[in-house]
Amino acid sequence: MTGAFHVEAAGDSDVAITRDFSAPRELVFDAHVWPELVKRWLAARGWTFPVCRIDARPGGEYRYEWKREGGDERMGVSGRFLELDPAARIAATEQFDEPWYPGTAIVTTTFADAPGGTALTMMARYESRAARDGVLAGPMAKGVEAGYAKLARLLEEMQGEFR
Repeated sequence: MTGAFHVEAAGDSDVAITRDFSAPRELVFDAHVWPELVKRWLAARGWTFPVCRIDARPGGEYRYEWKREGGDERMGVSGRFLELDPAARIAATEQFDEPWYPGTAIVTTTFADAPGGTALTMMARYESRAARDGVLAGPMAKGVEAGYAKLARLLEEMQGEFR
């Protein structure tokens, strides 16, 4: 199964991201909701990831904070889980402390069985086409792609532990 990554505009205000992983969907799902796993793949190069709190249940909240290595610059994002269907679907709000797009986004991630692993689809719905277009013009795709590459390596490591 290839790790092909694809990002595109969808509908009036959505971004669609797809990525295949060579791991069972239960494991890919867990890597999105267990803080000890999220911390291992969501940290960006040049940043530490000191805060990763996840209350993975409908109505539960999450909080992520990054700090630039050797500096004072920080970035934080919070949200509330709207839906969690184990190994199938996560829907949550997303709002950055210092917004780089207006309003709040709704991010829905689905996990589907695929030959050789899992097909992940992430749909982010923004409050407007302008907000969506601003996100697409920024570094979001590059950051998500780098994170998913780290996730793929983590999943390989985890599966190797069970072989």
